Formats: sequence, structure tokens, C-alpha cells
Amino acid sequence: MTGLDRDAQELLRDLAPQVLGILVRRHGQFDACEDAVQEALLAAAVQWPGQGVPEQPRSWLLTVASRRLTDEWRSERARRDREVAVAVRRPGYAAPAPAADDESAATARDDTLRLLFLCCHPALARSAQVALTLRAVGGLTTGQIAHAFLVPEATMSQRIRRAKQRVEAAGARFVMPTGAEWTTRLGAVRQVLYLVFNEGYTASGGADLHRAELTGEAIRLTRALHRLLPDDGEVAGLLALMLLTDAHRAARTGPAGELVPLAEQDRSRWDRAAIAEGTRLVTEALTWSPPGPYQIQAAIAAVHAEAAEAAATDWPQIVALYRLLSHLAPNPMVTLNQAAAVAMVAGPRAGLALLEPLRHDDRTAGHHRLAAVRAHLLELAGDPAGARTEYLRAARLTTSRPEQRYLEVRAARLAPPAGRR
Repeated sequence: MTGLDRDAQELLRDLAPQVLGILVRRHGQFDACEDAVQEALLAAAVQWPGQGVPEQPRSWLLTVASRRLTDEWRSERARRDREVAVAVRRPGYAAPAPAADDESAATARDDTLRLLFLCCHPALARSAQVALTLRAVGGLTTGQIAHAFLVPEATMSQRIRRAKQRVEAAGARFVMPTGAEWTTRLGAVRQVLYLVFNEGYTASGGADLHRAELTGEAIRLTRALHRLLPDDGEVAGLLALMLLTDAHRAARTGPAGELVPLAEQDRSRWDRAAIAEGTRLVTEALTWSPPGPYQIQAAIAAVHAEAAEAAATDWPQIVALYRLLSHLAPNPMVTLNQAAAVAMVAGPRAGLALLEPLRHDDRTAGHHRLAAVRAHLLELAGDPAGARTEYLRAARLTTSRPEQRYLEVRAARLAPPAGRR
């Protein structure tokens, strides 16, 4: 979609799940319908820059996608496959739903939510859920998703194709889940969006620290989910967390792309509009919703954002919030962050004591973040040799080149003078 201006790209991504929802309600066969929508999006990317955005862009996309679908079904092989599928079973997505020609705003919102739940079906691995969500709901091309995750396009294409086939094989239906399934699936949707954001904010590999296309898409989709579910406090908390975190982006790297830690960032470069919106969202959510993990993480980010400088950070409040978070959602990464905060209140040795069990936890023993936090606390505790060893270990374990450079620089600063080695 590179030939389109930003507004047209945003429009296409907003319309993609709406058009896909209409087609799936009419025809079933999620796989074929999703491919047809991708074809329509590509056609728009080619034609709209020269011809202009149509007066009724959704109808234009629906017409093009429907034609592509019809052309596909006219092929001999597709017709045979379809006949077999009809003979064997009723289409998996044939289910009570709004009329096929109902294109109201409410129906479009419901279709987007159904698609999010469908893409986060429990039959799929989390990586497949992420890829399918970005393509079917986000409207990104396979090439764009592959580029964002630093894998070959053919690899991502296979991943998406297998995901769609697995959803079909599981007999998933294009309906809203209910009861416990609703809660479970919504939790998966929130986690998928969180993973997309995290991968964009601190890329797990490669030369760049950020992948703005992923953070931007995660925020856009979470905004959409918040509009669909305004009474879900955790969705509001997730959006707040993303905004408050992404507000630091401009200050996280130096002139050469090097990583700048939070305590050393130029806070005048933080996005104050995003901070204000995120703070408002989490403050409001906590007044009417039971606190959840995303809300607590957003509250921690808001406390950091309130400090005009690092020295003014309210660390006791952050420690209290981490204590609550570790009760609501205990996991090693929470403990890792909690230890760093505790060190600022009770001293580095207290933080290191909290980290000790993680050294024997298979989930974290070989993780670069554990080594990096230990290195920082050992440095604060006056153990430069131990800190240097851990910085170098963290540098070996991470696949992010900006993180490697930062960790190597920290280690080099702690190297003893040449004559004392």
C-alpha cells in the first residue's frame, strides 16, 4: 500500500475486516474470502493513487473481492473442492448472523469483533494468531507481516495458510463466543495485540530497536477493540499501556540508533499527548473496573510519566503496584521488573534476592533480560566484575543489535585498567 497516502491506508485497514465479515456471512469459507479481500486491497493500492478514493470505498472493495471470489470458484479445482466440502458438511461458518446485505455500523463492529475472536482461536499457536490477526483484521499484506517479523515472505505465507486451514478444520464458527469461552478468547485477543506491540517496541532481533509498523498497528487495533468493548477495563488498560509506553519512543534511541535507558532519556522528547490520553484512560478505568494486569502495568507507566526527571520517580508507589501485579498475574517477567523497582527503594541487594529464584527457572535462566537486570543491580551494589560478566552474558543472549551494543558498552565501562587485568 505504499502508493497510497496515510489516510487512504488507514481507511483500507479499517474497511478490510468489515468487507471480510460481509463475505464470510454470505459465503462461509473464511480462507477463500480472506484471500479475496487481500486481492481487493492490492487492487485498491494499485488503482486508487491514480483514480482517487471511490465515493463508496467499502462497496468498491466488496465488489472487487466478490469478483475475485467468483473467479476463484469458477476454476475446476476450486469447484471440485467446494462440492466435496458441501457434500461432507455444512460450511463451518454458516451460522445465525445478521443478513448478508446488512452493512450497518453495528454489524461492521460485530464482524470485526468476530474476526478478532476467530483469528485468536485456541486451535492456533500464538504466533499463528498474531500473523492471522494482522492479515485478516489489520489488512496487512503477507509481505508486510513477514518484513515486520524478519522472516521470508514464503515462510509467513505458509504460516498464515496453515492457520486458516487449522481454523477451518477445527470447525470454528463466525459467531460471538459466550460464557467462559468469551472470557478466554477475549484474553487471547488482548494478549495477541500486546505481543504485536511488544515486538514492535523492542524488536526481538535485527538491526533496529523499533518496528513502528507493528506498534502503530497494535495501537490502531486496540483502539478499535476499545470502541467495540468500551466497558472492558482491561482493554482500556491495554490501550493506555501502549500509549504510555510508545510515548517514550522518540527518546529511546540516540543519534546513531543506540539504546537510551529510561533513566537517561530526554523527557522533553516524550509524547505528552499520548501520555495524557493514556493516563486518562487508565485513571478512568480504575474508577469503575476491577483492577487487572494491563491496568496495573498502565498505572506503573503513568507513575513513570508523571516524573519530570528520573530522580523524581515515585518508586515506593511503583513497588506497591508491582506487588499487586505479582498477585494478580504472577510470572517471571513481572518479578524481573519488580526486582528493579525494589532495588530503587530497598537497595540493589534486595533486588538481587528477588531475582535469585529466576536463575533456576527454565523460563528465565537463559533470558538476556535476567542477565541485564542482574548486571545493573550488581553494578549498583559495587560489584563491577560481576556486573561486567552479566552484561557480556546478556549481550551474547540477545539477538537485538541495539541491545547488544548497549550491553557491550556498559561492560566496557567496567573493564579494569589494562595494567590491572
